Amino acid sequence: MAGIIPPQSLMAQRDKVDNLPKFDQRKIHFGFALGINTADFVIEHDLSVNDSLISLEAKRQSGFNLGIISDLHLGPFFDLRFTPTLSFGQRNLEYSFRQPDNTISVVVKPIESTWVDFPIGIKYRSARLNNFAAYMVTGFKYSLDLASQEKVNNEFNDENEIIVKLRKHNYAYEIGFGMDFFLEYFKFSPELKLSVGLNDIRVNDGSEFSDPISRLNSKIWLISFNFEG
Repeated sequence: MAGIIPPQSLMAQRDKVDNLPKFDQRKIHFGFALGINTADFVIEHDLSVNDSLISLEAKRQSGFNLGIISDLHLGPFFDLRFTPTLSFGQRNLEYSFRQPDNTISVVVKPIESTWVDFPIGIKYRSARLNNFAAYMVTGFKYSLDLASQEKVNNEFNDENEIIVKLRKHNYAYEIGFGMDFFLEYFKFSPELKLSVGLNDIRVNDGSEFSDPISRLNSKIWLISFNFEG
């Protein structure tokens, strides 16, 4: 009957791969990533070390990332990914002290970081449906903080100049998910990932700002936009 499309034709149209049909046949892919991060701390503290300290909180701040993607295709659903990244971020520690007149004073200590990240992970992707696929990624990351001031001497600084020091080296596990969109000339992949530090990065030099901290771990959310050719 005229105007009626057979079911076989509809199925063929739905399964047709239009863009980059040979993308998964290549063993290695390269690309770049642009991202926005929200840096935070997982903090353990003991307020009893300072009688006037009534609260200590970490305040998250935003930064950005720029990375290079190297992807090794292991099979239909798995990829090994190495994405060295330069990251900029800041976190604030907010201290609240009770004064002798019973008023509250708040001191904010900003901690700026410039990381060189070396993450390696496994990507598990769903079967491709036309020009779309979903995926999960998990792995491990080593970070070197180029802005670390762990060797700065706080001994002669006044309260306003005392620095809360972090170690240069950080190790973290990562987990996230994203979506692959196969466009005409490249693959575009928005991705959300969580990175949680494994090691304590605090440097306790006995100052009134470092002493109440029992343990400090990094916690970073990253939204990245990946482009692969």
